[in-house]
Amino acid sequence: MTTPLGLVRQAGVIAWQAGQVCLVTSRGGRRWVVPKGNLEYPKSAAEIALQEAWEEAGLVGLLEHAPVGTYFYEKDGFLCHVLVFFLQVTDQVTPTPRRPCALRAWLTPAQARARIDDPGLRDIIDAVSAARSR
Repeated sequence: MTTPLGLVRQAGVIAWQAGQVCLVTSRGGRRWVVPKGNLEYPKSAAEIALQEAWEEAGLVGLLEHAPVGTYFYEKDGFLCHVLVFFLQVTDQVTPTPRRPCALRAWLTPAQARARIDDPGLRDIIDAVSAARSR
């Protein structure tokens, strides 16, 4: 969903299983990202986050209702604002439903952080990792 000011609103997930984070390749296959997608009325951000986890990464699980953070990035000349939720993964399928050629990787938080370009997303992974290791 794009706001009148051109801000693209998105929702995504930090998918977590056995102390590891799931990353997927971007549409162009050049970057590693978390599953995320544009908000679509009338769905809530949490519903979109769950939908994108399934469609982009083939993941299902238990979503925490409160977001764990937000970050901004630029795409195609638009500024995107991503609301990020935590997903405790309970199952996964291969290939992924919407993007069967996309790569999916399970990485330690440090490995995931090293592959991600967006500083705000790296900060969220650090915070989630610190909270889960207590």
